[in-house]
Amino acid sequence: MQNRGAIATFAIILALASLFQLSFTFFTKKVERNSKKYSTSEQAVSIARKLAKGDFLRENYVMDSISKARERHYLDSMSNKVVYNILLKKYTYQDCKEREVNLGLDLKGGMNVMMEVSVEDIIRGLSGKSQDPTFQRAMDLAKQKQRNSQRDFVDLFQESFEKTDPNARLAAIFAYEFKNQGITTTSTNDEVIKVIRDEAERYIDQSYQILRTRIDRFGVSQPNIQRMAQQSRILIELPGIKEPERIRKLLQGTASLEFWETYSFTELAPYFSEANQRLRDIETGQSGETAVNDSTNMADTTLSVENKPVTPTPSDTNQLASDTTALEDLIAADSAKEAANQEDQTREEWAKENPLFNYLSPAFYQQDGKMYASEGASVGYAPIKDTATVNHMLRLAEDVFPRDLKLAWSAKPERWQTEDILTLYALKITTRDGSAPLGGGAITNAFQDYDQNGQVEVSMSMDAEGGRVWKRLTGENIGRQIAIVLDDYVRSAPNVKSEIPNGQSSISGGGMEVEEAQDIANILKAGKMPAPARIVQEEVVGPTLGREAINAGVLSFCISIVIVLLYMIFYY
Repeated sequence: MQNRGAIATFAIILALASLFQLSFTFFTKKVERNSKKYSTSEQAVSIARKLAKGDFLRENYVMDSISKARERHYLDSMSNKVVYNILLKKYTYQDCKEREVNLGLDLKGGMNVMMEVSVEDIIRGLSGKSQDPTFQRAMDLAKQKQRNSQRDFVDLFQESFEKTDPNARLAAIFAYEFKNQGITTTSTNDEVIKVIRDEAERYIDQSYQILRTRIDRFGVSQPNIQRMAQQSRILIELPGIKEPERIRKLLQGTASLEFWETYSFTELAPYFSEANQRLRDIETGQSGETAVNDSTNMADTTLSVENKPVTPTPSDTNQLASDTTALEDLIAADSAKEAANQEDQTREEWAKENPLFNYLSPAFYQQDGKMYASEGASVGYAPIKDTATVNHMLRLAEDVFPRDLKLAWSAKPERWQTEDILTLYALKITTRDGSAPLGGGAITNAFQDYDQNGQVEVSMSMDAEGGRVWKRLTGENIGRQIAIVLDDYVRSAPNVKSEIPNGQSSISGGGMEVEEAQDIANILKAGKMPAPARIVQEEVVGPTLGREAINAGVLSFCISIVIVLLYMIFYY
C-alpha cells in the first residue's frame, strides 16, 4: 500500500509538471488565434475593399497583404506583454514562446538555411587589401579551385600561392598586420598560414555568435544553429517561420552603419552638367572611351569618384557659375516645352543630347517660373530599373567629379506615378583613408521607437568616443544634412538643427515599418558581421508532412486503444 501511494504521488506530480509545461503552448496558441482574428477583422476587410476599388481579384490580393502585416504587428506588439500568470510568476508572450513544446521543422514547418562565411574576404582583409600581383593571382586561382573542391579555402590559398611563385613569401604581405602575433619578415609561409587559419576561425566563430544573437532577438522559438564540419558553414533551422524574406535580410545584413557629411546639389550641379557633356561626347564618338551602353559592372549601387581636385580654382568660378546657369536653363526650357507640347526635338533626340539626364532627373525645383538647384544632399532621382545604368554612366565620367565625392542610393524607393524611384545622395569624404568619420562600432544600444510625429524610427546611443565625434560632426554641419548609411544604402539624411552633445541619434523616414525598425535595431545591437555571410542553400518546409504524421499517430493510437479494450472485454 505504501508503494502504491508513492507511485500515485509521483504520477500526480509528473502529470502536473507535464500540464504546466503544456500550458505555455496553450497561451501562445491563444495569442496567435487572437492575431488571426485581428488580421481578418472588419476593419481590415474595409481597408482592403477601399484599396481594391471594386476589383474582386485585387481585393483578395490586398486582403492577403493587409492580414499578414496586421498579424505581424499584433504579435510584435504582444511580444513583451504578460499573457500568463501563475503562482505570482508572470510570463510574457515571448517567454511562453520560448517554453512551448518544440514541434521542429518536420511537424511545424519553417525554414532551413545553410550559410557560408566568406573566408576569401577574411584573408583579403587580413592582408590589408594587398594589391600584390602574386597575392591577387593566388586568390583568383584559389577561387577557381574552390568551385570544384570541398577543401578548406585557406589550404587552397596556400597551395595556389606557392604554385604561383614558389619563391614568394607570405610574410612580405602579412608581416605588418600580424606584427603583434609573432610574424616577422623572416617567418615561413607555414607560420603565416597558421596565423591566417586561427584568425579565420576566430572570425567565423564571431559570425556564428552574431547570427545566434540576431535570431534570439528576432524571437524564433527554439532555433537550431550549429557549425558544420566544413569550417566556414553554419546550419540554421528556424521552426514556424512565415516570413522567409525578412529572415534573409536579418541573416545576410552586415550592419555596416556609417555617418557621413554631405555635399549640397548647388555645389555639384556644374559637375553633373560637365558629366552630361562628357557622356554626350562619348556617345557621339568624340572620345575614345567605351560607349555608354556597355553594361560591364553595372550591378554596383554605391559609387566613389576620386579623380579631380575638391575645390575649383578661382579661374574656374565664372565657368562653373555659367555651367550651373546653363544646366538650369536647360531643365527650365525642357519643362516649358513639354508643358506646352512644343518640343522641337523628339524624345530620342533629347536623350542623345542629354544621356545622363535621360536616366537621372537632377534635383531641381521650380519657383516663380525659374528652375533652381536643390540645397539638399540629394542630387537626383532615378527609377530602380535605371540605377545600374546611372552608376555606369557616372563611372565613365568619374574624372569630372571632386575626388572626395561618394554617391549612394537611398535604401527604400518612393512611388512616383507608375514607377518606384530611388534618390541619389552626395556624401563627402573627409578622412584620409576614405572611410566614414563615424561608424557603427560606436553604437552601444539601439531600439525601435517613434519620433515626435508618430513615425517609426530606430533610436541609437553611442559610447564616449562616438559621442565626442558625433558632437563635432553635428556642430560643424548645422544647417546641412548628415547621411546615415546602413550597408551602403542611405537610410535617412536629417538636417542638423543644432549640436548634439549626448551621443544620441536615430534612423527614420522612408516609410519604415515597426518590424523593419526592430530588425535593424536587433542587427545593430548584435553587432557588425566580421565577414560577409551569404545563404548558399535554403529550404522552406511546410507543415503538411508533419500534420499527416500527427493525424496518422492519433488514428493509430485510437485504433490501438479500441483493440486493447476489446481484448480485455473478451479476455475477462
